[in-house]
Amino acid sequence: MKRTPLYERHREAGARFVDFGGWEMPVQYAGIQQEHDAVRRDVGLFDVSHMGEVEVRGPGALDAVNALITNDLNAIADGQACYTAMCRHDGGIVDDLVVYRFSRERILICVNASNREKDFAWISAHIEGAIPVDRSDEFGQLALQGPRAAALLSELTDIDLSRLGRYWFTEGAVAGVPCLISRTGYTGEDGFELYVPAARASEVWGALMSRPAPPTPAGLGARDTLRLEMKYALYGNDIDETTTPLEAGLGWVTKLKKERFIGKEALLAQREAGVPRALVAFKMEGRLIPRHGYPVLDESGAAVGVVTSGTKSPTTGECVGMAYVPARLKEVGARFGVQVRKSVESAVVVKPPFVTPGS
Repeated sequence: MKRTPLYERHREAGARFVDFGGWEMPVQYAGIQQEHDAVRRDVGLFDVSHMGEVEVRGPGALDAVNALITNDLNAIADGQACYTAMCRHDGGIVDDLVVYRFSRERILICVNASNREKDFAWISAHIEGAIPVDRSDEFGQLALQGPRAAALLSELTDIDLSRLGRYWFTEGAVAGVPCLISRTGYTGEDGFELYVPAARASEVWGALMSRPAPPTPAGLGARDTLRLEMKYALYGNDIDETTTPLEAGLGWVTKLKKERFIGKEALLAQREAGVPRALVAFKMEGRLIPRHGYPVLDESGAAVGVVTSGTKSPTTGECVGMAYVPARLKEVGARFGVQVRKSVESAVVVKPPFVTPGS
């Protein structure tokens, strides 16, 4: 399995590792509940160096990338990032991305770890007017998340973080190491992604963990429960090439008024015909925990959908999840059954998120 530049840091901290898409990654340290609570109430630190980075430079960089994604890079300024989907011609989602606009001639794309090779091949095959470069192995990436994230990071950088808004980024030093500092995250809390030279990622991790009140190291387990409480999609679970952005609740990052992007015609046709299903947030009305792959049943007992993600919320103690259901069951308050092994328990559609972020 592949290892990130921070593997030894995790091993020294007593992490328990799992295979995540071919990467040996920490799933937890002290425990998922403790790590989850630290991010919601204080500050946690994740290693996300397994994510991929593709850079596009040149006079046509912005227009070239814009033709590949559903969101619109012309609607943001230099120094801003946007969340977006990248679709196939039939509207299926190749991946969900964060795209950084340095200028019209320099764009950085952050892709999911499991899709690094696939995404680069897709971008290379379909981009027009620019040449992408896979820089994934050059970066380590740390995610500092939680209500105290800004205060802690301010101890190690001269950047005025109060001037850095949500989904804005800048370049500067953290603990003397040059970084791309991005105010983004996957937890719902305030936080920062730090893109650092891979060879110096351990320095930045060590500097953060050496502060008088250090962050709590957090693994993939807490990352999953945190994102699920916010109804943030996970590629491979909640979205993939068989789902469209309109079905997945990503219409807000799908700019169908853009002149062109791959998949636009298919998505326009789906909207015109009526989106047949929706990814909804739901709560179980009992104590059974929904899991990925569990069937969703209608009032007649027929299977009409499937749970994509589910857990017992560490914050509220409620059993919650996401599921694809027919459009007729997508409204808040709609009820359906979830088959949990040999039992069927009632669930109700709710408005996300499941919790209100502390920061």
